[in-house]
Amino acid sequence: MPHAGSLSWLSSLLLAAGVAGCGGGGGDSAPAAAPPSAPPPVAALPGSYADPVTYSGAATASLVSAQEGAATVQARATLDGRPLDYTATTGHLTATDLQTGQPAASFFYIAYTAGTQPAAQRPVTFFYNGGPGSASLWLHLGSFGPRRMATNFPSTAPPASPPQLVDNQETLLDHSDLVFVDAIGTGYSQAIAPRTNAQFWGVDQDAAAFREFVRRYLAANNRQASPLYLFGESYGGPRSAVLANLLESAGVRVAGVVLQSPAMDYNANCGVFNPGQLSCEGYIPSYTAVSAYHQNGSLPTDFSTVLDQARAFAAGPYRSEVKTFLANGTPPGDATVAQLSTWTGLSALTWRQDFSMTPGAYRERRLPGQVMGRYDARVTAPIGSALAAGGDPSLTLVGGVFNNNIKPYLQNELRYTATTPYLGSNNVLGQWNFGHDGKAVPDTIPDLAAALTLNPAMKVLAMGGYHDLATPFYQTELDLARLGAGSAIQIRNYDSGHMGYLDDRVRRLQKADLRAFYNSVSVAQ
Repeated sequence: MPHAGSLSWLSSLLLAAGVAGCGGGGGDSAPAAAPPSAPPPVAALPGSYADPVTYSGAATASLVSAQEGAATVQARATLDGRPLDYTATTGHLTATDLQTGQPAASFFYIAYTAGTQPAAQRPVTFFYNGGPGSASLWLHLGSFGPRRMATNFPSTAPPASPPQLVDNQETLLDHSDLVFVDAIGTGYSQAIAPRTNAQFWGVDQDAAAFREFVRRYLAANNRQASPLYLFGESYGGPRSAVLANLLESAGVRVAGVVLQSPAMDYNANCGVFNPGQLSCEGYIPSYTAVSAYHQNGSLPTDFSTVLDQARAFAAGPYRSEVKTFLANGTPPGDATVAQLSTWTGLSALTWRQDFSMTPGAYRERRLPGQVMGRYDARVTAPIGSALAAGGDPSLTLVGGVFNNNIKPYLQNELRYTATTPYLGSNNVLGQWNFGHDGKAVPDTIPDLAAALTLNPAMKVLAMGGYHDLATPFYQTELDLARLGAGSAIQIRNYDSGHMGYLDDRVRRLQKADLRAFYNSVSVAQ
């Protein structure tokens, strides 16, 4: 574990690199507009729960004691003209300390259960965003729950009508029960005294607490025999790797892990952690995809061929030449520079001067006068505009929509009311302990490898976006390649950004791939 001075330096470096963005909505986007006025309390309605507890995301905050209250409502979604009846449970469960058995943290969760299968056959999937510091409202209201926010993302044109919640035709509830859970210090999740929120703000502490939440949910709902899946986005990816290993080590079998735009090895991502001698080869195919999109308005029809060429180039000439460039300043070859210029639209001189170009530098240079999205580089905004003010227009475009609608949804449809605001994001980076397994920042591929060793039947699906300049798809491919070839690891990439599910067309593709993934796991079991 690094000493205090190292942690201070590391936190500053990570903040400067924009790690706050590595969470599918984690970190500080532009401030959301004030939420609409709350409707009258619904505590008198059947199944409702008026939570009397005051929650806080402050580092030193803690609850006096544990309380496990929840609202439970029956609901119906219409999918392709057919009804799907389900139960929504919204509230808290207590995670205990594995060694002492004492209450440690109160986790806020929303569970959707459906179907008539016996519990031992019905899968249950746990969803969480990353950050660190992001609640799971992005996955909850954007991806595969029974209800989702309908937006026209990635278009920046004003919508014809305000975004609203609709039945989600791509929900996974027809394949699995779904549990969306917030990390400690976000949403309504909080530490229990004598522990404080900050004591859970670290790679290992966070994953251990999530392990205890999963164990508690399974026990409280008699689901220990159910096929178990983990679904983590961005920082939720490394959390999933550590969590899967911890669960398997504790005797809890994990059937499958879904990694949405993960950051598995911070040490290999030059846009997340860059001590000055780190190659940006993992971003070269992404620069190629983004530049092609902004040149043509879409990806060319032969893009799969171009992408294969970009991968081979990044792993070949670029890798060998950038190594000597970073080591001693040896200039890159003319052919390599010419290829980079052709694919990216940036001048040869620019590439000669900045051969290991970080994504931040690429975003600044590719479209002069515009701010390019980090989460989704298809979204741009003029410098000085309101959409560009937060630094990432792709996040600002939908941030207010999600943050303003989560609490009304909890209250009006799920019948859970709280006295405090829902904390969609919390800036915890300066206090987060990124140290893991002897390294200053986490490399969680060994954790995933250990989980696969403990459970060879476990399968992994990674989903990435071509236009994601936070957790590039090719870097994920390089990271997961360290696990070796085999049917246990599947990778699917899409013409999208970090949160691919926000794009209606891509979400449909993801649902088809997820359906196949769940079916393949059930056959393997």
